[in-house]
Amino acid sequence: MARTALVVGSSGIVGSAAADVLAAAGWHVLGLARQPSARPGVTPVAADLQKPAALATALAGLAPDAVFIATWSRQATEAENIRVNAAMVRNLLDALRPAGSVRHVALVTGLKHYLGPFEAYGQGMLPQTPFREDQGRLDVENFYYAQEDEVFAAAARDGFGWSVHRPHTIIGKAVGNAMNMGTTLAVHASLCRETGRPFRFPGSAVQWKGLTDMTDAHLLARHMLWATATPAARNQAFNVVNGDVFRWEWMWGRIAQWFGLQPAAFDGTVLPLETQMAGDAGLWRDLAARHGLAEPDLSRLASPWHTDADLGRPIEVVTDMGKSRRLGFTDYQPTDDAFFALFEALRADRLIP
Repeated sequence: MARTALVVGSSGIVGSAAADVLAAAGWHVLGLARQPSARPGVTPVAADLQKPAALATALAGLAPDAVFIATWSRQATEAENIRVNAAMVRNLLDALRPAGSVRHVALVTGLKHYLGPFEAYGQGMLPQTPFREDQGRLDVENFYYAQEDEVFAAAARDGFGWSVHRPHTIIGKAVGNAMNMGTTLAVHASLCRETGRPFRFPGSAVQWKGLTDMTDAHLLARHMLWATATPAARNQAFNVVNGDVFRWEWMWGRIAQWFGLQPAAFDGTVLPLETQMAGDAGLWRDLAARHGLAEPDLSRLASPWHTDADLGRPIEVVTDMGKSRRLGFTDYQPTDDAFFALFEALRADRLIP
């Protein structure tokens, strides 16, 4: 079994969880990020995937057996997302080629494989839910497809195996992350408790009443490790979710209860978090000062735009895990427990009061 892993995006929600899981499993972990943070059992590698020459220098002399790609760069348009994010994957795999050591590459994408990119999110003709891996690509430009194609081309050329992992909305801890529903909701709830503002669901009636699922970052990390070590999972794409389903009308109350709040009544009107939190930067700085919090910059904790995109969808989204189950991946994570574990970790790290 391969024992040296390069985790790309090691400071993010998925990458930090993957680094922890791999280190705990006895791997030598190299954690690549532009500004890698110190983590037990992880050797930091500072590099920018958009700078190929410097990237090659940073990776020279390293010989990972497995590569876990858990990063992307948000751009203004999908065309730019495709150009930049495909190049990042290509630059990475080109820089690793001289060592000839890579045996497996695991790429994290997501359900936008089925829902479409941000510019056409949840629009047009979509596959039936539950989403299944044998449902083909949508007839739209999508940077996830471009990332996959870079991995497939490099694998065909260099002879390594690959796996693609498609989580739903991820629950996990990272500061400065662009897609971070769990921390966004924790910050929103903390502000509501502090100010007496109603803790009101921001999304659509479909999301409030419909079934949905989510993905815990550590479960996703275990899924990537499983695919890397399982011959039957070689060269396969997989959905990966916690294994339970819920309705937000139940989950919203569970989250409210954890923060000692009464959830506000929901009348079916969409009131986005971007609107609800528009003037909260100063409130958060004051709250952080009063409670001695570690991060006074609200923008590094909350990503209301991303939470609104998920909670405002006009369609029910659930995800099939049958493919992984048939091949032996049986991990399960209750989603409310994943939220609560995140909230405890945020409080322990003085990121919320």
